[in-house]
Amino acid sequence: MFKKLLSLMIALVLVSLSLVGCGSSEVTKTADSGKEAGKARIIRAGIGLNDKHPQYLALLKMKEIVEKETNGSIKFETYHSSQLGDDRGMMEALQLGTQEMTIPSTAPIANFVPEFSVFDIPFLFPSEEVADKVLLESDIAKELLDKLPAQGMVGLAYWENGFRDLTNNKVPVASAKDFKDLKIRTMENQLHLEAFRALGANPTPMAFAEVFTAMQQGTIDGQENPVATIYLQKFNEVQKYLSTTHHVYSPFVVLLSKKFWDESTPEEQQILVKAAQEAGDYERQLVREANQKYLEDLKKAGMVVTEVTPEDRAEMKAITDPAVEKFADKIGKDVIEKVKAAVEEASK
Repeated sequence: MFKKLLSLMIALVLVSLSLVGCGSSEVTKTADSGKEAGKARIIRAGIGLNDKHPQYLALLKMKEIVEKETNGSIKFETYHSSQLGDDRGMMEALQLGTQEMTIPSTAPIANFVPEFSVFDIPFLFPSEEVADKVLLESDIAKELLDKLPAQGMVGLAYWENGFRDLTNNKVPVASAKDFKDLKIRTMENQLHLEAFRALGANPTPMAFAEVFTAMQQGTIDGQENPVATIYLQKFNEVQKYLSTTHHVYSPFVVLLSKKFWDESTPEEQQILVKAAQEAGDYERQLVREANQKYLEDLKKAGMVVTEVTPEDRAEMKAITDPAVEKFADKIGKDVIEKVKAAVEEASK
């Protein structure tokens, strides 16, 4: 009798344990489901420049704003120094939805939306202040951003790369004649290439990550970029001469994958745009402060800096203007006219 009673008690205990186990499993499943439902969406943001550049610092600022304003429902992973590829490769990844954000100059964007080549017109902007008014306030600047969704990307805001200057290892470039036969790395942009050819140089498109080594080995004589990039990439270690040609003012555009944009709520979209704009204000301030400081630092480091005069810039402009005419139909004559009108209005 005792054995039967003991067996019954053991059986009841086992049944109870089984029920408890089932209950625990169901609770865990529910908790996991809740966690999955509240899982943060990730923006993988990649840039070509290094982690000291104002662009990357502003990207961290944008990350901070978005993660705070969305209460962590959107989080950023940030990658610098071309860790996710070159500009074109990252933009193609945005189109495929395999990357969420990148911040290229307008020059490589022109490979996807030709109208963006308008910003590659040499000597278009006379000053940073005029560029600000055109990019941040004009209708044509917004119209250009509106062309991006058809290419699988959304433009959130314009940032600043800045006025591009020339470095090389052969000669101080003070006037148009000094460009002759210089092998200069440029971005993959046909208008840039044509403008440098008009000046007598030998432009060579090349991925940004390859530039330092190419200059070090003498594969190219030089390159063209804003002062902050020249300093932070330590180009002075392999370049002797810097000339303040200011031949092109180069904006950045904060690009988001259209796939990620379409999956975002209207509130999230608003937060993303606002954060990009606020971080852009911060980035422009950092860029301008850095350019002044870095130019002096480059001089102290032994780089020979040639200040190009307004008269010599005017001569360079006269030489490159015919190159621009060749691209008028591709860019869109109406786009060129609208941008030039906006520049004229902002210059008053």
